[in-house]
Amino acid sequence: MDTFSTSQLQQICDDLAGPGWSLQPMALSVDFSRELAAECRRRAEQGALKTAGVGRAAGAQVQEGIRGDAIQWLEPGQAPVSDRYLALMDTLRGELNRQLYLGLEDFECHFALYEPGAFYQKHVDRFRDDDRRAVSAVLYLNEAWLAEQGGALRLYPEGVEPKDVLPQLGTLAVFLSANLPHEVLPSTRERLSLTGWFRRRGQAPF
Repeated sequence: MDTFSTSQLQQICDDLAGPGWSLQPMALSVDFSRELAAECRRRAEQGALKTAGVGRAAGAQVQEGIRGDAIQWLEPGQAPVSDRYLALMDTLRGELNRQLYLGLEDFECHFALYEPGAFYQKHVDRFRDDDRRAVSAVLYLNEAWLAEQGGALRLYPEGVEPKDVLPQLGTLAVFLSANLPHEVLPSTRERLSLTGWFRRRGQAPF
């Protein structure tokens, strides 16, 4: 499916208004998810994914002891399948604004590839000097993932036990960017995802 169902959109909005995070298994069809995974691998084979840095924009620095993924940002017009994904997330942006009055203006996202053993230490998704990121959205692109292979997204909701999310094909995790610490655990196999943020107008420095 290239659209969210009405029940999926409602559940995401209800979850963000409640605990502040939402998990949607098989949020996308298997075929759509596989197309996105193939696009990620195609870009990786072409050398388009680069080692990610820590920090914002030009100030980002590669720190392998903190994160170890390789990424490429999605831009309109790069590929039909990624354009379909951007359009899908714009639908979610509109619904979040309609129901939760978040004032989300745009969505930025990148493919991420974690080689075996790579990880991302515990963090939150909002920069100290830039408060525009409001809602995080992570789509997983890995088939037949087993718990013993590691690679979970570990969420740390306040007041409850941590929640591990396996990076299974089509699973979508959505959560409030400033309020939910999380980390990516190392895995024994390659791990693919699309990681993005809905942004609102903020006080970003120039």
